[in-house]
Amino acid sequence: MSQAIHEPAIRTDGDLAGTGVLTPGRASAIAMISVAAGLMAIGAVMTFSTSARVDRALVGWEFWNYPAVRQMAFVIGGLLAMLVLSQISYRIWSAWNGLPALLFLLVALGLSALVLVPGIGVEVNQARRWLQIGPASWGLRFQPSELIKVALPVFLAGWTVNIRAFRRGFLPVVLMIGAAVGIVGIEDFGTGVLLAAVGGAMLLMAGARWWHVGLLVLPSVPAFAYLLLSRSHRMERLLTFLDIYKDPEGKGYQAVQSLCTIASGGWWGRGLGRGFVKGYLPEARTDFIFAVVCEELGIVGAAAVIGLLIVLMWQAFKVIRDCRDPMGRLLVFGIAWTIGLQAAMNIAVVTVSVPTKGIALPLVSAGGSGAIFLGALVGVMASIARFGVPACPGLAAPRRMSD
Repeated sequence: MSQAIHEPAIRTDGDLAGTGVLTPGRASAIAMISVAAGLMAIGAVMTFSTSARVDRALVGWEFWNYPAVRQMAFVIGGLLAMLVLSQISYRIWSAWNGLPALLFLLVALGLSALVLVPGIGVEVNQARRWLQIGPASWGLRFQPSELIKVALPVFLAGWTVNIRAFRRGFLPVVLMIGAAVGIVGIEDFGTGVLLAAVGGAMLLMAGARWWHVGLLVLPSVPAFAYLLLSRSHRMERLLTFLDIYKDPEGKGYQAVQSLCTIASGGWWGRGLGRGFVKGYLPEARTDFIFAVVCEELGIVGAAAVIGLLIVLMWQAFKVIRDCRDPMGRLLVFGIAWTIGLQAAMNIAVVTVSVPTKGIALPLVSAGGSGAIFLGALVGVMASIARFGVPACPGLAAPRRMSD
C-alpha cells in the first residue's frame, strides 16, 4: 500500500458558495457591503435634504434634473457595481501576467489626459476635471480621476512582484504612479496628493527598499511645488487659510460658512431638512456635505458617519490580516488607504483644519463618478474577503491521503 500526501487545500468562501456557511471572509464581505450601503443611503438622504427648495414644487419637475433623484440613480449604480464585483474573483486582474490591470490603468490615464484638451474637458469652478456624456441637456459628466482611484491600486497590487529590483520593478511602477499624479494633479491638486500618498504607501507595503522610495523625494518636491504654483487660486487658498476672517465675505467665505454650518447643529442637530445655515454654504451637496450632516444630525450624527468609516477600515484590516494571497493583501491595503485617507482629507477641509480643497467625502458626497467607482472599490475588497480569506484563518486544512 502506498500513500501520496498532497499539499493542504486552503478553502475560501468562494469554495463554499451555496453551502450557507458563514465564513470569516463572507462575514467581512457582508459587513463591508452593508456599511458602504449605509453610507450611501446617508449621502442620498442628506443630498435630498440639502437640495430641498421652497421656490419650486417637487411635482412637475423634470425628475432627472432634481439632484436628489439623480443621486439615487447614482447610488443604485454604485450598489450594483459593488455587488457584481464582490461576486467576481479579484484574481482576474493578475491574469496574463497582470495585463488586465495594466490596460485598465492605461485607459484611465488616457481618459484623464482627454480632460486637459480644450473643448473636450468640461470646466467648473476654475477646474477642468470632467468629460461630457451625451448631449449637454442631459447634464451627465464623468470624472476620470475617480476611475484612476480604482485603477492605480489594482495595477500596483499586481505589478510590484519585483519591486526590490530598481530597473526591472521599481522604476517602471514609479513612472506609472508619476504619470497618474501628474495628469490628475494639473487640474485636481488634492486628488493628485491622494494618489501620490496611496502609491507611496503601497510601494512600502509591497517591500520596496526605503532608499529607493527616498530617492523619489528629489523629483517630487519640485513637481508638487510646480503643481501648487501653476494655478493662482491654490496659493490664494493657502494664504486665506492662515486667516479666514480677514476676508469673510470674499476669499474666506467658504471656510467661515462651513464652520458656521457645523456650529449650528450642536450635539443633536436641528433635524433633517431643518438646517438653514446650509443654504449659505457653497458646494453643500458635494465636498461640504459633512458640514450639513453636522448641522442637521449634530455631533452625534457626524460621529456615526465617522464610526461607519472606521468600521469599514476595521473590516479591511481583518481581511489584510487573514488573507493568504500577497496580491489580495496589498490590494485591500491600497483600497482602504484610498478611502480612509480621502475621508480624512475631506473632514479636515470641512473643519478648516487644512486649506480648502475640492475633495469629496467617500460614499457620502453627491456625485455619480464617486458613488459608482468608490462602490466598485468596496466590491473589490469584498471579493478579496470572499476569495482570498481561508474558511478557517489560522488553521491548516487537513491533509488528504489516498491509497
